[in-house]
Amino acid sequence: MIRTEGLSKVYSDGTRALDDVSINIDNRFTAIIGRNGAGKTTLVRILSTQLEPSSGRAFIDDLDIIKNADRIRKKVVSIPQEASPIGILTPSEQVKLYLIARGMTSSESSLAAKKSLEDVGLSESLDKPTDMLSGGTKRKVFVAMALASNAEIVFLDEPTTGLDPISRLEVWAAVRKLDGRIILTTHYMEEAENLSKDVIMIDSGTILERGSVAELLNRFKDKVRIESLNVIGDAFKVGDIYIKYVNEKEAAEYINKGVTIRRISLDDLFVIRGVTVEH
Repeated sequence: MIRTEGLSKVYSDGTRALDDVSINIDNRFTAIIGRNGAGKTTLVRILSTQLEPSSGRAFIDDLDIIKNADRIRKKVVSIPQEASPIGILTPSEQVKLYLIARGMTSSESSLAAKKSLEDVGLSESLDKPTDMLSGGTKRKVFVAMALASNAEIVFLDEPTTGLDPISRLEVWAAVRKLDGRIILTTHYMEEAENLSKDVIMIDSGTILERGSVAELLNRFKDKVRIESLNVIGDAFKVGDIYIKYVNEKEAAEYINKGVTIRRISLDDLFVIRGVTVEH
């Protein structure tokens, strides 16, 4: 279990990235959603022992992240958003070097690297320079590192940012092969819905919502979203768009009125919370 107690982080410029966050995370796959700057990356960096909190405490399997940092690092793998492979190295070399750094022997790391890269669909790219690979394939190399490490907890910080739709699906498929507990940060709501069992919504360093996708969307049961450039009664306004939630029968009345009708998704949590999410 991951547990935080009053976790806060204030950077030297005065930015409060986390504000008294207290949560328990014990599901197989948890997504932390929020816009850029919401505090997602700061939370992951603290939990993976890369950054110290300003106040509060955090524990992984009852190990204190400050006092027991060395023990925790053997349990976790963290793949940051900005991670990029060394271009002249092949995927095999990238993964092997990573595993050796984690304590495997050369022969063990060679076998584990080959298997993990094959498992994420990179059997034809094992010995190509990474510079020759697509953005999605490069991200899959990092997923292979996590897979080969047999880490108990894997932190994935916005793993598909900037990828095209096909590459994103390929990375999702690779992520599903991971055996450990997964903590995913993302501002792609479709990604959170497709991959996670549990969702935590964060904004301005504060937890706003928590639950399964079904639980979080239950408030919109039997409703659809109406979007219009014109004012519609008791609507939310997001930018220049007016948004209203209606049942399907009511939605039929809007069909010929120049509106767009959309299915409910996690995006709608941001609408009712007044939080803008990037796409």
